[in-house]
Amino acid sequence: MARGLCFSFLALAGAASATFSGNINYFSPSRHHASLGVSISKVAKRTYANPPWDPSKLNFTHGIASGDPYDDSVILWTRAAPSSENNQSNVTVSGYVPLYDHSTEPYVAKSDSPVCVDWKISTSKTFEKLADFGTVYTSSDIDFTIKVEAKRLKPSTTYYYQFAICNSNNRSPIGRTKTIPSPDDEVTDPIRFAVYSCSNYPFGFFNAYGNPVRKDSVDYVIHLGDYIYEYANGEYGWGNAYDRIPLPDRQIITLYDYRKRLATYRTDIDLLASHQYFPWIPVWDDHEVADNIWKSGSSEMNNTEESFIADGGVSVDQRKMNAVRAYFEWMPIRQVDMDDNLRIWRNFKFGNLFDLVMLDTRVYDRAITDVYWNTRYISEIQNEASRTLMGPRQEAWFYNTLRDSSARGATWRVIGNQIVFSRINTSAATGEDLPFNFDQWDGYLANRNRTFHTLYENKVNNNVFLAGDSHASWVSDLVWLGEHPYDPETGSGSVGVEFAGSAVSSPSPAGQNITIAAANAASDWLTAANAELQWQDLYYRGYYELYISHERVDAAFFGVPTTTLHNGYEIPLANFTVLAGENRLHRTNGLPSVGSVESGSVKGGKPTHSNLTHDTETGRWFTYTGSESDGERGGE
Repeated sequence: MARGLCFSFLALAGAASATFSGNINYFSPSRHHASLGVSISKVAKRTYANPPWDPSKLNFTHGIASGDPYDDSVILWTRAAPSSENNQSNVTVSGYVPLYDHSTEPYVAKSDSPVCVDWKISTSKTFEKLADFGTVYTSSDIDFTIKVEAKRLKPSTTYYYQFAICNSNNRSPIGRTKTIPSPDDEVTDPIRFAVYSCSNYPFGFFNAYGNPVRKDSVDYVIHLGDYIYEYANGEYGWGNAYDRIPLPDRQIITLYDYRKRLATYRTDIDLLASHQYFPWIPVWDDHEVADNIWKSGSSEMNNTEESFIADGGVSVDQRKMNAVRAYFEWMPIRQVDMDDNLRIWRNFKFGNLFDLVMLDTRVYDRAITDVYWNTRYISEIQNEASRTLMGPRQEAWFYNTLRDSSARGATWRVIGNQIVFSRINTSAATGEDLPFNFDQWDGYLANRNRTFHTLYENKVNNNVFLAGDSHASWVSDLVWLGEHPYDPETGSGSVGVEFAGSAVSSPSPAGQNITIAAANAASDWLTAANAELQWQDLYYRGYYELYISHERVDAAFFGVPTTTLHNGYEIPLANFTVLAGENRLHRTNGLPSVGSVESGSVKGGKPTHSNLTHDTETGRWFTYTGSESDGERGGE
């Protein structure tokens, strides 16, 4: 209940406008589409006569987070609410109203009292000297979320931040974040990332998110999408055995649905820890909206009368806007200066060391994809010039960004996208009679060729592509096969490398219960059938870390031996190095890997299969056997 304090109309209206406007989540995800935001004046008018909530009735329900770091600012996030339950916005707008409407009534179960929250950020955990601070309101209109931009920060600096309910000792945990170098800075120390994709709540615990926290091994997190999945329990993973039922327990469509699903995922303690200790730079994949989403549909929903009726009167565009609004509220990302309301693609300049280019190859403007019933049709049109994963505006921006990055003298270009860029023939490994995955770049050959043309013709070198989505690990030289000669043994002819990581918990594409022997046999076929593919693993869930300096990029892949138990176990799977100027994986004694490879298939070598496992909680090393007592043994 709200406590009994009295405010005058003018005093609160003025204060509310000032402090409501400091909460970025009231604004539209797009600076160019203000109407997609929430009317602060209406919220202030509704709440002007009511005092804020009693601090003792509020909680920081889903931790804290930071993200989208710049050299002088960073986004801070939390949720301060009277309940863990989410705003019951289940009514879909229809008829002759704007495509997206966030008016308080009748679409939102409103709160009449604002929640007042202070925030602060400092280079000290004790907050003796503040770099920035502020006070903001939140309300049910934005699901009680809070997102602020901390400014006046110094480049390449670690900061600590905290939220507190106004006029109380009700405080959030202390978070840690870090700014990036200024674009013209000479970067001398390596920059470290953990790279993730595809966390599926009912398939098990998100151990991979917590391991870099326990090791304190990175500076930033890159997330390449599928942060959530849209399915009901049992449609893609049963969470009953682990008490991990994805809520609401139905396929999600409404604004409430997406908010509740994000909130459910944000109860995993390792995901909470990752958000608390590292600034995130995320993009979405398809499942943040729906499986195999494209600009006018998805695998289960299309903009047809039949689909509209079958899905309860919800259009594809409305579902997208529900998903985008919830994602914007719950993720520590900025508004992007965009040309439409779905843009998430953006660029981060890490001094003179590298540009991190984050793409959207799923939601923004991609042409029709493989939605299962049209696979052969997509295979027939895969090379049409009009087909694009990104849309013409994003493509033009992407190519200009690559050229500008090279021209400004950045050593590396690191490109984060959702799907594997290299052309991978998977037919024998998957049993399919069609050789390629047409939901990936293989279904958009002209788009990939235009990208290669930009890199080769403009001599844009030192390119590192990052990918997720496939639930498997892939490491390749980056080469325009058929247009440029390539030697798989030396990497000659390549224009860069690609590192594609496995899933946090989503199952292997070769089957959830595949044996390691069967998985490695399939990997052997894949590396033999694809010239540029140098290492591949289908068995392990996990993530990879990047260590970037002017001289080299090192990539370390880690496998999580189990997601059915919460622990800090991980197995080092393989390590790779890219030396500046080589534009390929560096070969050591003829092998593309550095040291031994634990699993999968590597060109020119054999895996060791030692099962040597690191417990990131205790620091112990042991041989994993699948027993719950494994980690209790001493180090070996």
